[in-house]
Amino acid sequence: MPDFLDSEHTEVLRAAERLADELTTLFGKVAESDIGAAVREASKAAGVFGMTQPASFGGTEAGALALTVVRDTLGSRNVGHLPGIFGPSPGVLANVGEPLRSQFLLPYLAGELRSGFGFTEPADAPRHTWAMCDGDELVINGAKSYVTGGADADFINALVEIEGAGTAMVLIETDRAGVTLEQRFGTLDGSHHAAFAFADVRVPDTHLIGEAGRGLGRAMGQINATRLAIAADCVGQCRFAIDLVEQTLTERAARRGSTDEPARVGTDLERVTLGDMRIAAYAARSALYRTARLLDAGENAVNEVMAAKSLATETLSRICDSAVQFVGGTALVDGHPLADILRRVRALRLAEGPTEVLAANVARGRLDLGLGRV
Repeated sequence: MPDFLDSEHTEVLRAAERLADELTTLFGKVAESDIGAAVREASKAAGVFGMTQPASFGGTEAGALALTVVRDTLGSRNVGHLPGIFGPSPGVLANVGEPLRSQFLLPYLAGELRSGFGFTEPADAPRHTWAMCDGDELVINGAKSYVTGGADADFINALVEIEGAGTAMVLIETDRAGVTLEQRFGTLDGSHHAAFAFADVRVPDTHLIGEAGRGLGRAMGQINATRLAIAADCVGQCRFAIDLVEQTLTERAARRGSTDEPARVGTDLERVTLGDMRIAAYAARSALYRTARLLDAGENAVNEVMAAKSLATETLSRICDSAVQFVGGTALVDGHPLADILRRVRALRLAEGPTEVLAANVARGRLDLGLGRV
């Protein structure tokens, strides 16, 4: 749990708390169009922006626990979703050699290029995106959907089946011949995505990211990091929603009571519901921090990450739904924090693997592979 942090992580916690305080004051002071830049500058000043960036680029390459502390803290103030808090991380491009390092990774980390992650095929795709080798080139065909940020990306890191070699991550520039941006679309949580089609797209074989045959493992590394990030933000937002409920109950009691005889805070039923909310949040937070420590210890924690993400998103969904019942109709008005959280968490229960798929994978990890402690 976060109650037992060493001095290094306690300093991280304090920095995250200061950043959270500053970010909550931005609303109303900064125009919506300038929020991203203001958040970025505040995060850099707090030493948070570079935590996801490699040391060779001036970042601090923070571990799983440090990033969890920051995201949990920011989530508890409902500011963890703001753009610009963290700098671009290498993702699947981590440790690539030349020419990818100079041509794409370094400009991407500097903010000069934008990328998308192409993992999901459209539901009606006849087969996974595939490629054939032709001399020193790869010829790619297929399609990808739900490419987050893809509409504005300069390149996509796509999971591709290379015939005769297995899965591979391949970097595909979006302006190459045969690449078609078929659709831009937004989703319930306010995210923006894109769908692409690839028709005989030729890229040099130097655009292979890592080794052919190991693409799925490289892709899953990025997905697992995103799952843990989602879990940490959701765990923090559980605290935000619970604090909002307690504030509502306290204010209602103050209106009912008097100076001489303060009213009791909450009915018996409200207290039971609030207690259940706190118990659920405690369980999700405990699982999250244990998982982060396992990762920092170098343990295989794929199952634990899936469990933490599933538990955090489902718990936040239930807590936020209960919080809306406490607060009432005003919580459904556009712009109310609970309405915003409800939209985001409904999407997050599907993002990086739906809850039921993660549960099936946890079972497979134990029954078929003998992995995990869940």
